[in-house]
Amino acid sequence: QGQLIESGGGSVQAGDSLTLSCRVSILSFTNYAWGWFRQAPGKERTFVATISWISSSTQYADDVKDRFTISRDNAKNTVYLQMNNLKPEDTAVYYCARAQSGYRGIYSRGYDHWGQGTQVTVSE
Repeated sequence: QGQLIESGGGSVQAGDSLTLSCRVSILSFTNYAWGWFRQAPGKERTFVATISWISSSTQYADDVKDRFTISRDNAKNTVYLQMNNLKPEDTAVYYCARAQSGYRGIYSRGYDHWGQGTQVTVSE
């Protein structure tokens, strides 16, 4: 059973930065796309960012574009989400996920391995 362990969440103030990490074990890492999703209280899980295995190309949700950066370190089997200029509306549980083979899109149904999530809380 593969493991995706997220870390780096916390409570910050608006305008602060956080970097989330997702360390992967057992699961194959290099030839898959990886994504970050988030779920705010009472809301559905939504796409945040994804990074492909092809030239590490990336996609972002419109509301995080220019503030968040997804990256990957294949040597460390780790995916990162650098979050800058955080806003209260970024408050959510953030999940790391591995895409199904060949998929590199933004829909959660295309991801079949998920971490447990890490809480990010942004106050005014």
